[in-house]
Amino acid sequence: MSLSYDLQMLDEGIARVRNIIPEMPEDAALCRVMLLISQRMHEQLENKLKPFKLNDSEFRTLMMLFSKPDGSFTPGELCVFTSQGATNMTRIADALIKRGLITRAPSAEDRRRVLMKITATGKRFVLKMLPEMFPSLHLIFAGFSDADRRNLMRLLRKLAYNLCQLENEAGDPP
Repeated sequence: MSLSYDLQMLDEGIARVRNIIPEMPEDAALCRVMLLISQRMHEQLENKLKPFKLNDSEFRTLMMLFSKPDGSFTPGELCVFTSQGATNMTRIADALIKRGLITRAPSAEDRRRVLMKITATGKRFVLKMLPEMFPSLHLIFAGFSDADRRNLMRLLRKLAYNLCQLENEAGDPP
C-alpha cells in the first residue's frame, strides 16, 4: 500500500473514533502520522542500505564511529547512542569486524575496557556509501525551504523535549 492510502485510512479512522469519542485530541492523529512517516523513512533507509549489505543498526553504529574524531567508542556507549542492547551490539560488531569496517580491542589506557574503532576501510566505505544516499534525502525534503527545515527541526526538538519530560515524570530511564 502507498503512504497516501495509509494516511487516507488514518484520517477516516480518526474521524470515526472522533464520532464515538469527540474529546479525542488531534494529537492522536499527529502521533499516528509521525509513526507512519517514521516507518516509511526507516523502510527507505533499509532499502538504500541493502546494496551495501548493511542494516539500520549496523549503519548507525558505523556512523557513530565515523563521526567521532578518534573513531572509537566502547560497546556500552554505542548501545546507548544507537538504542541497541548489549547482545545485539555484539552481533553488530561481529558483522562489521568480519567486513573489516571496524576493530574491537582492549583500550591501551585501560585493558579492562574494550574499544570499537572504525578502520581506514570503514572510513572509505562510509565516504563512498553516504553520498549515494543523498538524492533520496533531497527527494524526501523536496519543496521544503531552509526556513521550513529549521522550523521542522525546532518543532521536533520541542516534541523530543516534551517526550523527555513525560519519561522523567513516569520514572522511565532516559
